Formats: sequence, structure tokens, C-alpha cells
Amino acid sequence: MEELRQRPTIKDIIEQIKSFPPPKTEESILLRILVQTMVIIGIISTDVAARGESIMSLWAIPLSILGAVISWRRRKKKNISLKFGLAISMIVTLVIFLGNLLESLFDNRLVLAEFLVQLQVLHSFDLPRRKDLGYSMIIGLILIGVSATLSQTLAFAPWLLLFLFISIPTMILDYRSRMGLETWETEFKQNQREKNPLKKQQWRQNSPLSVKKLTSFVLIIIIIGLSLFAIMPRYPGYQLQTFPVKAPDGLQKSFQPGDKNRGIVSPGYNRDGSRQGDGDLIGDGGSGDNPDNSYYGFNTTINQNFSGNILEKKILLRIRSQAKGFWRVLAFDHYTGLGWKISREDKTIDLNRNPWNYVFNLNIPFIKGETRRIIQTVTVVSDLPNIVPVLSNPQFIYFPTEQLAVDTEGSLRSPAGLIEGLTYTTVSQVPYRSQTNLKQAGNNYPESITKYYLEIPSEIKEKVKQKAEELLAKSPNQLKSNYEKALYLAQAIKQNYEIQPNIPLLKKGEDLTLAFFKNKGGYPDHFATVYTMMLRSLDIPSRLVVGFASGQFNPFTGYYVVHNTDAHALTEVYFPNYGWHYFDPLPGHEIIPPSFEDDNTFGVLGQLWNWVASWLPSPITGFIKALFSNILKTITNLLGASWIVKIWQFLTGSFIGILIGFLGLIILAFISWLGWNFIQKLLYRLRLAKLNPIEKLYKEMLDLLADKGYIKNSAQTPLEYAHTLTEFLTIEQLEIVVLITDSYIQWRYGNLSVNLDYLKSQFRLLNNSLNQKKINTISFQR
Repeated sequence: MEELRQRPTIKDIIEQIKSFPPPKTEESILLRILVQTMVIIGIISTDVAARGESIMSLWAIPLSILGAVISWRRRKKKNISLKFGLAISMIVTLVIFLGNLLESLFDNRLVLAEFLVQLQVLHSFDLPRRKDLGYSMIIGLILIGVSATLSQTLAFAPWLLLFLFISIPTMILDYRSRMGLETWETEFKQNQREKNPLKKQQWRQNSPLSVKKLTSFVLIIIIIGLSLFAIMPRYPGYQLQTFPVKAPDGLQKSFQPGDKNRGIVSPGYNRDGSRQGDGDLIGDGGSGDNPDNSYYGFNTTINQNFSGNILEKKILLRIRSQAKGFWRVLAFDHYTGLGWKISREDKTIDLNRNPWNYVFNLNIPFIKGETRRIIQTVTVVSDLPNIVPVLSNPQFIYFPTEQLAVDTEGSLRSPAGLIEGLTYTTVSQVPYRSQTNLKQAGNNYPESITKYYLEIPSEIKEKVKQKAEELLAKSPNQLKSNYEKALYLAQAIKQNYEIQPNIPLLKKGEDLTLAFFKNKGGYPDHFATVYTMMLRSLDIPSRLVVGFASGQFNPFTGYYVVHNTDAHALTEVYFPNYGWHYFDPLPGHEIIPPSFEDDNTFGVLGQLWNWVASWLPSPITGFIKALFSNILKTITNLLGASWIVKIWQFLTGSFIGILIGFLGLIILAFISWLGWNFIQKLLYRLRLAKLNPIEKLYKEMLDLLADKGYIKNSAQTPLEYAHTLTEFLTIEQLEIVVLITDSYIQWRYGNLSVNLDYLKSQFRLLNNSLNQKKINTISFQR
């Protein structure tokens, strides 16, 4: 009982809280406004980056402003009831956050941002101290960081620049508050009451919040930041093992029960490849252009008897990937004479994911060579058919449906079309393209390959083979391997045939490949078709594949922007034990499509150099390239030296090595600081040595006074500057300053000689006097 009586009651706790001394409040209204502005910019930028998925600004900004006003008015009070209410509200907010988190386990960035905004709104009602404002500044900075990870366009950039411009004066005022200086508003009012116009002007120029200084800071930061951004190496890497996945409202999660059809629904096209409204016969072709701006090749059967030109360019996908590549969609094994079809369409396999996560495990074919693990996160911007673009050989796919289907050609299909806002992530094991291995692959093909991928109509086989052999015969070197034949044949097609945008449509009974030879070319996708037929006629297994080119890389967002005009066809060629590899025979394209093997570590710097090089004469660009190539080669050889490797292994291989490396960095930094100071003093002395003795003496006096806090404004004359020192220096010090100043003026404007030895002795006295006396620099600046 005695112990129970000694335990404090709620009333005792409240009384104890009331007895605490009141906290030191932050009295700068300008600092509070700027901090609130930082938070508002962070909230708006998050909404902009989320692309309409969240509209926090409508409620968060008004409530945050209301909270800031209440906090200012009640900053001197204890606010016990308010704090208790805020604590309860934070608990409720936490419960809501945990509920939302369970619904967004695989992409919780926006959920975390909403939780942070909710806490900031509650926090804004109780901001009496500078430290409390510091928390809000950090929240604003975190929101900007979250916005940067969410943003897929440059719409976020203006808000980032605005945040930068606001954060600099905010940090200046915060630093002044930490130092215990008077608020900026107090100094501003004192300056307004000042009657001396010169002092008013000096205060405006020396004010830490002058527009000129702030603009200079922002420009310097932007220039340095963009420079570092351009030269910063970009190494591929995902640090997370749970990847972004998002299912927009209306997405069908599984195939219809009892429906065995896993076909492709392509807008504007029938299942037989003909276009809706142009007739049902495959041979009808069509008018040539594509009015609905969708790619004709995304179907189980494709009709190439028309150009399929896309009239309006639009964005379809935004892809964040560790490497660029060809985003594979579909592959076809059977040639129809007018196009292609998937012959085993009825043999698709359904895939079911684990109910506890979004991951589908896929079977990848055996590949003897090395592979690279490439992660791609795809966001659908415009609706697409129910086919899933991925890099080759997907091993895992994180997809927000309960089922997927895979066809016999390794292409993935979803239960319904890919709708705007859908996000999924794929992990692919992309094979290295080793020319040595592919040349030695041989021609021992398994039956499962020869049965389907050597098929060619008998009535055209000899004619196609004759054309292929004619092209191969032009090679200056003997082509021994199938890889060499495939590579040379692709190049020969590019050189001997042209894109023909106005060829006539095929008549009934005509063959597309033979018409291509007759017309000396055809539509863009005809090149891949003819190339595939030529390879098959030479007993090299191949198939037609359609998908998207890498797209345009945006270095500021890190996304590849893929348009509908990036869709095209190319050829996959099979090599025993090394799988399928791409070849592109289309003129204007690289024969080997871009892949992770193209080094893009300094990609932004490379893009900048390409732009500069386009304006320079070729001899100059050649010289610069050779120079930097030799420099990089020397650096690479130096870093690859065995003794450097051994030192690095020692410094990173044990705790003692890490400790020694850390101490070495501290010593190196100290030596660098000493060296920098020595260089500055040396350069200063060299500059003074070039001046006339009296000018040198006057400059040394100005530097001495500036070091003590008495900075001369560039608009002041020497005498005006000397007179401003009247209220800060002693009479003896002021007399020496006036003496040296008058002597300098007499020499400069009157060409009169001066007693230099006497002036030097007086300068030494001034130096000794200033070093013995404590100078009030703050008063001088006022």
C-alpha cells in the first residue's frame, strides 16, 4: 500500500510537466515562413511525381499552414492538452499507415511519403523551438528525396530548383539562430531607422540574404551539381530485393475459369492478323498506314502486306533498367508467305504465383556461356495488349496478377491488357555475346529446334538459298561458322537492299520474300522476315521476334522512355548450347542490338561529348579522343598494378586494415589542408610582388583590416573607407590608416614620392596593435 501511494498519479505528472521551465522559442517569423515553404514544396513535388495517384496537397497544405499559425500564437505556452491530442492523433495515423503498408508491400514509397506528410501536419501544430523547425526542414528534404525516386519525368525538376532556392536562406537563418544572433527582422528594422545612407547601403550589400548573394549561391550549386552529375559514373545495381509492383484499378488478375484461350487481344487487329475494317482475308493487306497508332506485330498472326506506319508518336513505357536492351514481346516460328504466326498457339502454359508475394518463377533454358543478371522495372504509360515486354531469358517476374501464361516461344501473356499505371519488375539472365564461343558452337541442333525453326516453303527455298549464297560469296574472307555467315549476311542485306515505303501491295498468291528480292527492298519489318528466310535456307535455325528498341534514355530520371515508334521486328538465331541471339538487318540499325555489354558507366558524359564533338572539326575530335584514350589507359594500367591491388586488399580485408586506411585518410586530409594553405600564401605573395611597393603596402593594410572584420566595399574610395573606421579603431590606429591611405593617394594620383621605410614601420605598429586588441566585427558590420 505504501508503494502504491508513492507512485505518481496522472495529476502529479501533469503538475510536474507544468513545473518545467518554458522552452526557448524561435522568434524569427521569416525562418518559420521559409521552413513552412520548404515543407509545402516537398508535398507538392510528391504529388507531381506520383502523377495523380495521391493528392495530398489539397488537405495537407491548408492544415499545415493552420498548424504553423497556431504554433506561432501559442509558442510561449505549455500546450499540454494540444500535445496530448497530437500524441493520440499520431497513434491513429500509425495504425492507418500500417494498414496501407500491407496493401502496398512491393512499392511502399508513396505510402511512406503520405505517412510522413501526415506526421508533419500534426507536428506543425507544435513548433515552439528552433529544433522543432529543424525537424520540419528534414521532413521537407526527405519528401524531395522521395519525389526524386517516384518521378519518371522532368516535371519534378522545377520544384527541385525552387526547393534549392528556398533552402539556402532557410539554412542561413537557422545558422544565425544557432549562433544566438539577433533575428534578421530585428536587424532589418534597425537598418530602416538608420539615417546614414552609406550604412544602409553597406547593410544591404553585406546582408546574408541579399538577392545577389543568394542567386550566386544557387548558380554555383547548380553548376557544380550538373558538372558532378555529368561525370559521375553510373554503375548498374539494385540494392533492394523487393521490387516495385503496382496494379491499377480494373486490372484483371486471372484468366477466366474454364476458358482455355490464352490468345492476344491487339487493338485494331483481328486474330488472323488482318486489320479491323479492312476485311477478314490475310491477303487483303490494307491501306498502308496505321490510324490507331498501335503496332501490327503484337498478335498471334501478323500480316506484313502493308507498311503499318504509325502516324502519331506517343509514349508507351517508362523502364528503369540496369542495362539497355531489346524489350522482347513475341516470337514467331511459322512463315505464312505474307507474314508470320505462332504455330503452337494452343500449347501455352499457365503460371500461378505464390499467394504471399507477386513473384512468378520462370524456367530459363540451359545456356553454356556466362549470363548477366539484369533487373528491369516497367511502368505502362499507355494501354497495351496482354503481352509483357521483358529482356531475354526472364527468370523471375514480379507481376500484380494471380496468373500469367507463357507460350512455346518464351513470350509472356497476362490475363488482360496492360493498362495505364501498371508497374512490374523482371529479373532476366541475359547471356553474354561471346563471338569466340558462338563461332565454335557448331551445327549440332536438337530436334526440337530443327523441327520448327528450319521450316521454309518448298516453292521458294531454292530461290531464297540462291540469293543468300550470292551475298555470302561476296565476302573477302572464308565464312566457316554459322555465326560468321549470320553476321555477314545481315550486313549484306543492309548494303544491297533499301527501305521502300511505296511498294505495291502483294496480290493473291504472291510471296513476300520473293517480292522483296524483286523490289530491291521493302517495308522495315520485311528485312527481318527475308533475313530469317535466308538463314533457314542455309540450315541455320532462326525465328522472327518483335518488341521495342531500348528507347530514349533520360539521364535526369534514369528511365528509358519507349514510344510506339520504337516497336519493330528483328531475327533471333539459335546456336547450340548458347541459346538465341539477336541480329538486326534493317538499314540504319546496328546489326547487334544494344545490350548490357555496351559500357554506359559514363553515359551522361558521353552524351555531352557527342554533342560538343558534333560542332568540332574531325581532326580536333580525333586528337581529343586519342589523348583521353591514352590517359584512361594509363590510369587503368596504374590502378591494375599488382602492388596497388595488394594494398587495397589489405585495407579492405580486415578491421586493422580499415582502421589504418581511415587514419591514413585523416593524415592525408591534414597534409592536403596544410598544402592548400601554403599554396594560397605563396600565390598571395607572388601577387603582391608584382605591385609597386606603396601599392603593395596599401593592399597588405586592406587585407589586414579585412581579416579583422573591416571589409572595404568596392564602391568606397580610399578616404571614405578610412572615415568609416572612425568609430571602430583607436585614435593611434586610425592615424596610421589615414597616413598610409594619404600616401597611397599621393603616389597613385599625384605621382609623389613617399617615405616607404617610415610607412612600413607604422604598418608594423598597426599590425601589432590590432593583434592585441579584440575586435568587435559584428558591430562593424552593423
